[in-house]
Amino acid sequence: MKSTDRRAVSVGLDVHRRFSQVSARNAEGKIAWRERLDHKSREELRNRLGTWPRGMPVVLESSFGWEWLCEELEGAGLEPHLASSRKVAAWREARGMAKSNRTDADLLSELWAQTDHWWEVWLPPREVRDRREWMRYRMSLVRLQTGLKNRVHAILHRHGVVHDFADLFGGQGRRMLTLLTHDRQEDRLGASGRATLKGYLQLLDHLRRQIAGVTRTLYWQLRETPEGKRLQSLPGVGAVLAHTILAEVGEFSRFRSAKRLASYSLLAPRAYDSGDETDEAPKGRHVGHAGRRTLKWAWIEAAHGAVRRGGRFRERFDHYTDGGKRNRNRGYILIGHELCRTAFAISRKESEYRDDPPERPGSSKERKRPKTRTSSRRVEHPVSQTSSYSCPGMGQPDRGLVEAG
Repeated sequence: MKSTDRRAVSVGLDVHRRFSQVSARNAEGKIAWRERLDHKSREELRNRLGTWPRGMPVVLESSFGWEWLCEELEGAGLEPHLASSRKVAAWREARGMAKSNRTDADLLSELWAQTDHWWEVWLPPREVRDRREWMRYRMSLVRLQTGLKNRVHAILHRHGVVHDFADLFGGQGRRMLTLLTHDRQEDRLGASGRATLKGYLQLLDHLRRQIAGVTRTLYWQLRETPEGKRLQSLPGVGAVLAHTILAEVGEFSRFRSAKRLASYSLLAPRAYDSGDETDEAPKGRHVGHAGRRTLKWAWIEAAHGAVRRGGRFRERFDHYTDGGKRNRNRGYILIGHELCRTAFAISRKESEYRDDPPERPGSSKERKRPKTRTSSRRVEHPVSQTSSYSCPGMGQPDRGLVEAG
């Protein structure tokens, strides 16, 4: 090891598929050394990482392939930190620097010296990464299943087979498809059509078994997680959606407020208005683009279920959309936003969702309770009968101290 290696206090790691470019800085902020790490031999990589000072922070971008390298860094006694690729790219462009492997590694090594870690993003633990792996695996299987179903529909359409089933892949529809693969009297599909349909149905059966096995695994994981049980108490949130939300959020406690969680879920509207007072509607208003798209889908999907179930979420949806006559998509985004904030609240309180939560002290229903005389010596006001309950947030009684003449 070089003598300058021991003086390194932070490392920037520009990760690629086959190698990583390394830049280390000393306490004075200058480059101490640079090197290239080859990913081909995992043993050689571990030996090289073992020569670095233990506990040294290593900054790398949150791009594809960071998971396994963070595990190797942690195994070597180092402290990996993830940087937002979007923020690092904007910082490089703002400084007018050309993109290269060496430049990116130098920039990443410089980030640790920043007083405010504006560049850092959350590094999910191993448990959350495993949960996301299962979620993405199931999503990929469902996409393949949807593609196979579309191909079956295309075969029937191409050969002029008309049916009246609402669900072609339900019980009766599936029996009809099976008969088509064996029906040689009418021969509506032909030899090639029958063979193709039979192959697609066999693949579909195999995918369904795979999806069922993954879904059972998700159920068992949720049983061991109290947070998953609380999420399933929300209207419209089932086991699959609860697992998806829990995998994408990771830990609710890492968000300082429900507004931050809604922004991360791409459900908080943003506007780039100039501030000029005009009669026109605000322009540039959208729900954001920096966040988790899968989490946005999960909340909106749960909003559809919550609206179908009824209750206060249905009332809010009908009030905003005029009974579903206008702005239905925005109405579902609104309900998804409400579900997101409610999930944050029940996570903070560690309690399940209730349609009829207890009244808070000082609320309007609380003030309507009949008064009880606690003592016979209580002296009433000679001019007016004042209430012992005050308006919430105002510190004033319900009625004035002097009656109006």
